[in-house]
Amino acid sequence: MRLSCLAILIAAALAGCGESAPPPAQSSADASFQSQLQQQLLDARPGSVIEIPAGHYSFNRGLTLRSNGVTIRGAGMDKTVLSFKGQVVGPEGLLVNASDFTIENLALEDTKGDALKINEGANITIRGVRVEWTGGPKTTNGAYGLYPVKTSNVLIEDSVVIGASDAGIYVGQSKTIVVRRNRAERNVAGIEIENSIDADVYENTATENTGGILVFNMPNLSQAGRNARVFRNKVHDNNTGNFAAKGAAVASVPAGSGVIVNSNDRVEIFDNDIADHRTANVIVSSYFSTNYYNKAGVDPNYNPYPKGIFIYDNRFKGGGDSPDGMDLKILKSAVYGVTGHFPDIVWDGYVDGKALVDGLPPPADRICVQNGDIGVLNADGPGGYKNPSTDTKPYQCTLDKLPPVVLAGKA
Repeated sequence: MRLSCLAILIAAALAGCGESAPPPAQSSADASFQSQLQQQLLDARPGSVIEIPAGHYSFNRGLTLRSNGVTIRGAGMDKTVLSFKGQVVGPEGLLVNASDFTIENLALEDTKGDALKINEGANITIRGVRVEWTGGPKTTNGAYGLYPVKTSNVLIEDSVVIGASDAGIYVGQSKTIVVRRNRAERNVAGIEIENSIDADVYENTATENTGGILVFNMPNLSQAGRNARVFRNKVHDNNTGNFAAKGAAVASVPAGSGVIVNSNDRVEIFDNDIADHRTANVIVSSYFSTNYYNKAGVDPNYNPYPKGIFIYDNRFKGGGDSPDGMDLKILKSAVYGVTGHFPDIVWDGYVDGKALVDGLPPPADRICVQNGDIGVLNADGPGGYKNPSTDTKPYQCTLDKLPPVVLAGKA
């Protein structure tokens, strides 16, 4: 009996030290359904509607759609579940290279890589889709949940993304975008707009991510980003430790970040509820603070500075008491004391010295804050945080407001 128990313990220990368990085997019924669905996607033509009934379906390979004008529709995000837990082929759950595409009312779970990637399409609608990595936040989770890239006229609404190791909802290198009424939680970046033009991000909830809502502009991509409005969102308690893969751009996002603007132009942040972020409720920064450097170098035409940032009429609460990273902890203690906290807005202090007029950026390029008596910290990143400033006078200005984004053919 004692030997038998010992053998069981040794076997369990060896199993724990070995590789992770193999993916679950696919049943014949699931294999048949997978084959049927992929054939429907291959045969689809403009106007096709592919209905997926309620049920839990297991797939061992990714799906692909290349025909324009197709709708994929489930019975509900908690009723029609496509599980990729046993995926062994293909990095994405569903890869779409098409325009006039709609997907709605279903869930994609546990994909090996990105859950839903839509590449180079126009007129995209994602509605009522849940993406989730059910094992919780892990570096081995797929990078992106909902991932339109190089697209235009994009609507993402009433969806949920949980557990992405990069960004839950990510729109990159795209134009004319609305992201509304979604929930992003326990991702590294909850919602990220990157190198995109004309984006409205509103009435979303971002919570328990590393960073809540990000508006980024990275080098060496097909276009520079500008013109984003982030408003009427609930962004709170985004304090999850950063679990991004080493080398990813978001690996430098400090845990406890509410809204971050990095190297982007013409961004408005207004009428949001932003609360309880241990680093800061709002961070405005340049490329030089990302610790992300491309081995191929940076395009000489790339603008690494945030310009024309307007923050107004938000409701802030708490936060700034326990910033992520030793440099920020030391800075916080030096300026505000051991028991103090950062103000609601932290700026890294990098500015385009070539564009200064009388020591200030041109009026249209300034960081302007019209938000009551909240504090702003210039962290003096260029000086190694040695001469930070709490003077709010430089931010007492206004900017022309951006117009709403209007999507063609969508309500």
